[in-house]
Amino acid sequence: MQTQLAKGRLLDDGGKLLQAGYSTYLARTYRREDIKASKWRIKEWDYYLVSDGKAALAFTLSDIGYLALASISYVDLENAKYITKSGISPFPFGKHNFPSSYEKGDVAFKCGNVAISMRNDGKVRRIKAECKNFDGKNSFFAEINLYAPPHDAMVIATPFPGNDLAFYYNAKLNCMTASGYFEIGGKMYIFDVAKTLGTLDWGRGVWPYSNTWYWSSMQHRMPDGGTIGFNLGYGFGDTSQATENMFFVNGKAHKLDKVDFGMPGKSEKYDLMRKWYFTDNEGRLDMTFTPIVDRRDSMNAGVLSTSQDQVFGTFDGLFILDDGTRLKFKDCAGFAEKVVNRW
Repeated sequence: MQTQLAKGRLLDDGGKLLQAGYSTYLARTYRREDIKASKWRIKEWDYYLVSDGKAALAFTLSDIGYLALASISYVDLENAKYITKSGISPFPFGKHNFPSSYEKGDVAFKCGNVAISMRNDGKVRRIKAECKNFDGKNSFFAEINLYAPPHDAMVIATPFPGNDLAFYYNAKLNCMTASGYFEIGGKMYIFDVAKTLGTLDWGRGVWPYSNTWYWSSMQHRMPDGGTIGFNLGYGFGDTSQATENMFFVNGKAHKLDKVDFGMPGKSEKYDLMRKWYFTDNEGRLDMTFTPIVDRRDSMNAGVLSTSQDQVFGTFDGLFILDDGTRLKFKDCAGFAEKVVNRW
C-alpha cells in the first residue's frame, strides 16, 4: 500500500517532513523559510522539456546552494546529435526566489552566456532562452509557450534516511500542449502545436551530499489527438511510503508501485545504448526502450561533481490501466537517465 498525501504544510516547525507519500496535485505547501537545514544543502530547480518527437529542447534553472545554474540542451533525434550549454554563478542561496508552487510564479536569471526566463501567470507558461556561441559560433534563441496543464500531476514527498531535515518535494507535469520555435545561427525550427508536448520537473528539497537517481519520462500525442505519457523513477529518497511511478492517459494518472528499468549490462558497467526492458512488480507494465542518442554531460569541480547520461529514444510496449484496459503503444519518444551527483 502506498500513502497518499493529505493537504497541509510540508514541514513542521522543526523543519521535518510531516508526511511522506504521493498525490496527483500539490497537496502539501512548500515554503523555503520553513527549512531548518543548512542553506548549503537546499536544492531548488525548474526543468522543462519540450519535444515533437524529432527535436527536443530542455531548459534548466537551478539553485543548489553554493551554485546557480542555467542550462539549455538541444537534441536532434533524427540525426542523433545534441548540444548542451550551461553557465554557473556562485552562492545564490535563494536569491533567485524560485516559486513555492508549480501552479504560478516566475523565475529568471543569467549565468555566463546562458539567459533563461520562465514566466507562469497560471494560464500560460512562457519560456525565453538565449545563449551566445551555442554551437561554437552561432547564437541560440527560443520562445516556447506551454498551455493546458494535465488534470493530474505526479507529486511525491520523500525523506532521506539518516537526516531528519533532508527531504525531496517533487512534481512532474507531463503532456502539456506546447508551441514555439528556436533559432541557431538564424536557422529557425518551428514546433507544431498539434505534435508538440512539454513536461515540467519541479523540484524542491534538502539533499545529502552523494546521490544517484534514475528517471524516465515519455509524452506522446496519439492519432486521435489524445495523449499518453509516464513518469518513472527511483533514487529520490526513501520511497517505502510511495513511489513516483505513474502512467498518464489523457491527463488522468494511473499509479504504479515499483518499476525495474531493466538497464543493459551490470552495475557501474551499464551499456546504456543497448535496449532497456521496463517491467513492474504488479504485471501491469511490459516495455522496451530503444536508445537513439546519449546526452552525456559532466562537471568536476573538486568537491562538487555531476555525471549525467540522459538517453533519448523510443518506447514500445503494453500498459494495463486501472480499469484493466490494455493500452499498447509504439515509437513514443522519451528518455531514460542515470545521474550521479556529489553536491
